[in-house]
Amino acid sequence: QVQLMESGGGAVEAGASLTLSCAASGDSSGLGCMAWFREVPGERREGLAILNAQTGATLYSDALRGRFTISLGDAKNALYLQMNDLKSEDTATYYCAARKGPRCNFYYWTTLTKYDYWGQGTRVTVSS
Repeated sequence: QVQLMESGGGAVEAGASLTLSCAASGDSSGLGCMAWFREVPGERREGLAILNAQTGATLYSDALRGRFTISLGDAKNALYLQMNDLKSEDTATYYCAARKGPRCNFYYWTTLTKYDYWGQGTRVTVSS
């Protein structure tokens, strides 16, 4: 079993940067894919980026336009999301998610049911 816990959210002004963290505890060494999503109330949870925990390969949502970077800590038990040039439309609750491994493929990676573990979320508010 794996537990995920996000941190690093907060209130910032437009144009600022913020780094979110996701700590994985339990049997995290066997995870395959890890990803970041975000959700605005009343809207569908949106996939932002995915990372293959075994190879380091990444894939991003086209909507981010290169502003966000997903990365994995050296011990592979922490996932990060570096967010730059934040905009008011980035205001949301951000979630990390993970799939059991060791294999990880990016097919339909934004489908929520493909993930076995979810964190509780961390709130990001961007004021313009």
